[in-house]
Amino acid sequence: MASDGARKQFWKRSNSKLPGSIQHVYGAQHPPFDPLLHGTLLKSTAKMPTTPVKAKRVSTFQEFESNTSDAWDAGEDDDELLAMAAESLNSEVVMETANRVLRNHSQRQGRPTLQEGPELQQKPRPEAEPPSPPSGDLRLVKSVSESHTSCPAESASDAAPLQRSQSLPHAATVTLGGTSDPSTLGSSALSEREASRLDKFKQLLAGPNTDLEELRKLSWSGIPKPVRPMTWKLLSGYLPANVDRRPATLQRKQKEYFAFIEHYYDSRNDEVHQDTYRQVGILSLFRMLPEVLCLIFERILFIWAIRHPASGYVQGINDLVTPFFVVFICEYIEAEEVDTVDVSGVPAEVLRNIEADTYWCMSKLLDGIQDNYTFAQPGIQMKVKMLEELVSRIDEQVHRHLDQHEVRYLQFAFRWMNNLLMREVPLRCTIRLWDTYQSEPEGFSHFHLYVCAAFLVRWRKEILEEKDFQELLLFLQNLPTAHWDDEDISLLLAEAYRLKFAFADAPNHYKK
Repeated sequence: MASDGARKQFWKRSNSKLPGSIQHVYGAQHPPFDPLLHGTLLKSTAKMPTTPVKAKRVSTFQEFESNTSDAWDAGEDDDELLAMAAESLNSEVVMETANRVLRNHSQRQGRPTLQEGPELQQKPRPEAEPPSPPSGDLRLVKSVSESHTSCPAESASDAAPLQRSQSLPHAATVTLGGTSDPSTLGSSALSEREASRLDKFKQLLAGPNTDLEELRKLSWSGIPKPVRPMTWKLLSGYLPANVDRRPATLQRKQKEYFAFIEHYYDSRNDEVHQDTYRQVGILSLFRMLPEVLCLIFERILFIWAIRHPASGYVQGINDLVTPFFVVFICEYIEAEEVDTVDVSGVPAEVLRNIEADTYWCMSKLLDGIQDNYTFAQPGIQMKVKMLEELVSRIDEQVHRHLDQHEVRYLQFAFRWMNNLLMREVPLRCTIRLWDTYQSEPEGFSHFHLYVCAAFLVRWRKEILEEKDFQELLLFLQNLPTAHWDDEDISLLLAEAYRLKFAFADAPNHYKK
């Protein structure tokens, strides 16, 4: 009982602030301090603590403001307003003072300062504005289209405060020889960063035994073009990590491939293989390509179909040949698209080696997703169903909108799985996407699901604006990605990684 009484007495006399007690905080989460509304709070905070517990001194908003100098506060306008707010003023005086403050700010913005010359005013620095948070449904993954697409009125009204706050750490600097060009500085910094990454790749690849785990980490955010062919061959498992074994492996695998051609290709017109050769349909699939490339692609697809009778040739496999061939041919020529490749200056022996390398790397890729191309393509059916369940959890509004207009996921996502998004984005973006796929464990078979989910949510604003089945389906089958670049793919991959981090190890989370 004595202990209970002492406990009651302790809590009874414990009127002072204790560590961890909830106090009012005035900052980003609360409105600014008003001396008229919070006068009682000032009086209460002036009391001294009665317990020996050492607590930090609570500073008022006026003390904080007096000790803080803002870069854009050139006058004492705020002090005047606070001083007048404490007095009883009529509305005319308040309006006159407010108009004077606005005139002062507008005049200050209208004339150049000592640090910024007229030339800099004519060419404002591009500011990296943070994406505005989307309104409405706040879920785990926010739409990229919402964060990057805003109406002109909002951007016009927000431009001034954003520029003002973001220019604090970086004062405008003017060289003696003239104005500094921000784009030049940005490109030089970018080139230095790319050169540094290229050096890291070269050092890693030059070692006697390449650390494949470290190579995957470096490759996740993109592979520099000069080292991409060798990196892809290593990450796909085509070449060994040991440098001394690579030449012998290349020679053996290339010899093996052309032995397949000698053994199988002449039988393409036999009755047993005639259907397979007809399915390849090389004349219709690659009629726009040079004859040499048509022959190369035809041999690769026919040999793979003959050696994999469980699936044979399925339309869509032909798309998976293109990225490997373009990456490997770029060691010798400049080419961004397969239909612009000019192989007339490439030696025949080099083309033979590239053909063999393309075949083996494509085979390694298809080994991990072969159930996508067996009878009835069960792998694709399962992944489309998983995509539907995943989207229903991360963006129920988009899922419900598609369902209300009777748009089925198989009608647009089947091609996403069958062609690994190659028909949805330009080839240069596909190559960048495959840099990360080959860096991820089960990138083509597992991580691709989360990329497709992020890709669909990326267009949520446009999807929700469509109110018709036909318009919705036409939009989803012809997405406006013609001008996408590596930055767009990097944002897409970042969203996909967030989804994988949240759902990959807990598949029941996306099952209703």
